[in-house]
Amino acid sequence: MRRGFRQSMAWLHTWSGLVVGWVLFAVFVTGTASYYRTEISAWMRPELRRDAAFAPEAMAAAAERGVAHLRIHAGEARAWFIGLPTTERPVIELFWRTGPGRPPGHVLLDPETGAPSGVRDTRGGDFLYRFHFELNMPPLWGRWIVGICAMIMLVALVSGIVTHRRIFADFFTFRRDKSAQRGWLDAHNVTGVLALPFHLMITYTGVVTLMLMYVPWGVNTAYKGDAQRFFAESGQITAPRQPAGRPGTLTPVGPMVLRAMETVPEPLERLSIVNPKDANASVVAVFEEPHGLSHEHPQVAFDGTTGEVVEIRAGGLKPASKTFTAMVGLHEAHFAGAVMRLLFFLCGLAGCAMVATGLVLWTVARAPKAGEPPGLGLRLVRGLNVATVAGLPAAVAAYFLANRLLPVGLAERGAWEVWTFFAVWLLVGLVAPFRPQKRAWPEMLSAAAILYAAVCAADVVRIVRAGPAPVETLFLAFDACMLALSALLLVAARKAALYDGLPRRKEARAAPRPERDRFAVQEPGE
Repeated sequence: MRRGFRQSMAWLHTWSGLVVGWVLFAVFVTGTASYYRTEISAWMRPELRRDAAFAPEAMAAAAERGVAHLRIHAGEARAWFIGLPTTERPVIELFWRTGPGRPPGHVLLDPETGAPSGVRDTRGGDFLYRFHFELNMPPLWGRWIVGICAMIMLVALVSGIVTHRRIFADFFTFRRDKSAQRGWLDAHNVTGVLALPFHLMITYTGVVTLMLMYVPWGVNTAYKGDAQRFFAESGQITAPRQPAGRPGTLTPVGPMVLRAMETVPEPLERLSIVNPKDANASVVAVFEEPHGLSHEHPQVAFDGTTGEVVEIRAGGLKPASKTFTAMVGLHEAHFAGAVMRLLFFLCGLAGCAMVATGLVLWTVARAPKAGEPPGLGLRLVRGLNVATVAGLPAAVAAYFLANRLLPVGLAERGAWEVWTFFAVWLLVGLVAPFRPQKRAWPEMLSAAAILYAAVCAADVVRIVRAGPAPVETLFLAFDACMLALSALLLVAARKAALYDGLPRRKEARAAPRPERDRFAVQEPGE
């Protein structure tokens, strides 16, 4: 504290933000996109026509078709998961697990025939959603990394609040005609203060949603490591049934679907069938969460061999569980209507800008004087900044573009889309550090803008080839969003081309103000 409490907080804010800033930018971008996860998935499966309604009898028949497919193709699996058709996603989506460490099986079926659907293989918006908290890594590793970064971001947010003496005045301050450093500082302040309650909420709830993984000792001690019993007693799931070790025959699931839909008024989302060939098989009907803040799914559990109702979970969570599910619901914004979800999305974009401007500000504040070469550390941070801030948006655009350009029947097509995402991101990361700093930013941002425009063009070509059929509003809105992102990146590229990171001559001749300028240069987190 030799430099004073506020100066120490500025140092902490600067370095904590830099150390995890690149990961946080990726988390913010993919998390912001995940607010429209369902719409992204729908856009990436244009063959689906979202105009069908499914009566309870059709849902029951679809469930039977899913079980029939699983009996043939996943007979040895320990658990089956049947995603039932809805208006937004009119397919049967099947998952199954065969053993620990093995990838799950997955297939989409036509709800009317039970045959594999002609829908293109894609991970859709689910890839961006899971990348948001797993970074496409093994789940345990990815969630730990994201959680640690989120905890450090909380430190950066709190220290940033302490650092600002004029936090509300900074909300209305943006000096675009001043120095490059002052402009970046004001941009960082505005985007940080503009959505500060959102930044604090989304970071804290993001940590809380995975808290049982980070601090599992209480549950492990009280329940001897039996986490499923903890979730059942807290009211979040139905009580799991242990396998009997004797063969059994799964009774038809159609009547269970009809009875479950009579019991719970919410839309039926999926069936979970555990130990389908065991005498103690269980079938759990999981419904969409009721409208509200709490993220809880009503459930009805059946005995898989008799079809009798074993348990009904529809509300009644314990206070601690209710608090936890409210945190999850607040983080994921499932409760939000169209206007509120748009507000969350815009606040997410402000978070992306806050992290990006903070990363750039670090390099601008430490730019060498004219004629001096940048040090190794500065060159490394500059390269990582371009690779992340320009490379990740380009990778997302490439992911969307691959969805339109890859052949529909390509084997492992969904994996190819993901490989395209990482290939473009890696390409930007390899090229950008070898370009002059003044040219790297505009070139990479312009390349990203071109990719987003190409996404829109590719979809327009698809629409034209599809013939005179009416175009869904979803596709027009998505394409308009791609054009807007392209224009935004072009503006950013043009602005980036105006600065080279060196002090302007006019600034160099100006007499510095003793305290404020010195603090602004040394402590860019003000």
